[in-house]
Amino acid sequence: MSPRVTVERDGHVLLIGVNRPEKRNAWDLRTIDEVGLAYDRLAEDSEARVGVLYGHGDHFSAGLDLADVWPSVQDDGPAALSGGGAYDPFALWKPPVPKPVVLAVQGVSFTLSIELALASDVVVGADDVRFRQLEIGRGIIPFGGATVRATTQLGWGNAMRFLLTGEEFGATEAHRIGLVQEVVPAGTQLERATAIARVIAEQAPLGVQGTLANARVAQRLENERAAADHLKELLPGILTSEDAAEGLQSFVERRQARFTGR
Repeated sequence: MSPRVTVERDGHVLLIGVNRPEKRNAWDLRTIDEVGLAYDRLAEDSEARVGVLYGHGDHFSAGLDLADVWPSVQDDGPAALSGGGAYDPFALWKPPVPKPVVLAVQGVSFTLSIELALASDVVVGADDVRFRQLEIGRGIIPFGGATVRATTQLGWGNAMRFLLTGEEFGATEAHRIGLVQEVVPAGTQLERATAIARVIAEQAPLGVQGTLANARVAQRLENERAAADHLKELLPGILTSEDAAEGLQSFVERRQARFTGR
């Protein structure tokens, strides 16, 4: 079987590419595991100083392949997203990778794409990028970090707008609220993300990793841990609700969900 994820080191930059374009790079369990293993390589390879995560093809990712991932989430909880490696790409259920990650996004960039942007350190967006946090319309809630990070990183109102409505927004709005740091013409996002990564890789590695570690302590760890623990307690009841079952069925049947509040 061809890999779901390509991994290539270009000097001190590790390029990690999700390679399922025929499914708009939707993440199934294999993809989750392979991305996790790529993050392990980033952490362990002394020559790799910065990672670049991107999607092959016209779209970064349509989100989770729910038909494949759903049973594991119901059985194992939200940590099913963290994969089989030592480091969690969503930096929520296992330790974050200790080296910087630059994210390049384009086209359809739904659900987990936003959560990976919130977990990454610098985000470059193509001008055709389309963001959308769809979970609220499927009878569930995000469990890859959007509820944990968006309010502090983007501001309460900005976060609630896309979390509670499930509305789509593009590059201009993403840049305004700080989800992406730079917008570039479609097709150049990987080149620009790699260029930024190379500049970071030219700096002193211990200084870069120390800066990253200390900034995480200041901004994230204590509040995020409490929020993650609360999410872990909250999610099972939502996943087993009638609304969640209806949300999954409506996704499979590609129709508007009909929710009852049960």
